[in-house]
Amino acid sequence: MAVERASERLVELLTRDDAVQDQWVSAVAASLGGRISRAELERELTELYQALQQALGKGGLDWRDEAYSEVRALLVELSRNRARHGFTPTETAISVFACKDVLEPTGDSSAEDVTAYLQLARLFDALGLFTIEAYARTREEIISAQAEQLLELSTPVIKLWEGVVAVPLVGTLDSARTQVVMEKLLQSLVEWESEHAIIDITGVPAVDTEVAQHLLKTVVAARLMGAECTISGIRPQIAQTLVALGVQFGDIVTKATLADALRHVLQLGGARPVGGGER
Repeated sequence: MAVERASERLVELLTRDDAVQDQWVSAVAASLGGRISRAELERELTELYQALQQALGKGGLDWRDEAYSEVRALLVELSRNRARHGFTPTETAISVFACKDVLEPTGDSSAEDVTAYLQLARLFDALGLFTIEAYARTREEIISAQAEQLLELSTPVIKLWEGVVAVPLVGTLDSARTQVVMEKLLQSLVEWESEHAIIDITGVPAVDTEVAQHLLKTVVAARLMGAECTISGIRPQIAQTLVALGVQFGDIVTKATLADALRHVLQLGGARPVGGGER
């Protein structure tokens, strides 16, 4: 049987049996364990069901056809919603494959209906894969956004006094994180009109040549903004490592502890009472 006739026959089957849509919703609801309301499922799947009928009538069985643009858009929306709510790829794909199960031929189905169903099964397989791909893209976006948020949270800039800010670093310092530190520090220097910055690396587990270079770049960038930086948290182990690596900080002030760095800034007279002086 030609593909065109198969799609026509399938439209007839979909529109003839009013119970198909309800059975589809029930099957999906059972697989999701009540984590989405029945009303929400009915809205999603009714829109998808109607769009599928129209696409079958206009574009045949090719899911890449322009006639399926609304179907694809609805599947992307469904996939994104499932991903944001923590559903698995399998639970997301079931929203598509369940309709194929509902329409499965019975023992008294005609040969024409069976042939049409086989064509439908291929269509739903393709749409199911499309749904999983959309789900995967959304999960990647969510993970990337969460990583950026964690990066922001792990690099705070604290205003200690008028004219003095501090950046307490915890964890590994890599290129991406250094860029965030540099941007936030420079922005804070301008916003708070600070002349001194303390970069505390007490919480950085290890300092190698790469980390040292990242710190130097941050200090140089701050100096270009007219601020002097003090690096604190230089523990004995870190000092020995830097000497062994031949890393030199030049005229950059380094201190063993944050308290030493604070004392140094106070001795320079760079700290002003909060609220004092002109901003």
